[in-house]
Amino acid sequence: MEAQAQGLLETEPLQGRDEDAVASADFSSMLSEQEKEELKAELIQLEDEITTLRQVLSAKERHLVEIKQKLGMNLMNELKQNFSKSWHDMQTTTAYKKTQETLSHAGQKATAAFSNVGTAISKKFGDMRRK
Repeated sequence: MEAQAQGLLETEPLQGRDEDAVASADFSSMLSEQEKEELKAELIQLEDEITTLRQVLSAKERHLVEIKQKLGMNLMNELKQNFSKSWHDMQTTTAYKKTQETLSHAGQKATAAFSNVGTAISKKFGDMRRK
């Protein structure tokens, strides 16, 4: 009996099929008329609040655009600023600094190697001329 009782108390979250079953369930028959009316009133109030919030957000977005225009800010300037900030942030990372040091060191070694090769070639040409 205890095993059956545990099966009724599932601890797993609802899965797709379970969510569909809950969504299609008709809970209205379990509610009293007063509860239904209260929920309908709450629904109307929430919809009104959402509409108001959307209107406020839209007005604030328009105001933001106006301020940016007055300040001479446009999309290109913002992109430049964002790029500059991102580039600066990247340059200050440890990985970038280590990579930069490694590449610098490799460049110095490559320069020295090319210089040595150039010197060796010049010496060989000099030897060939003397013969």
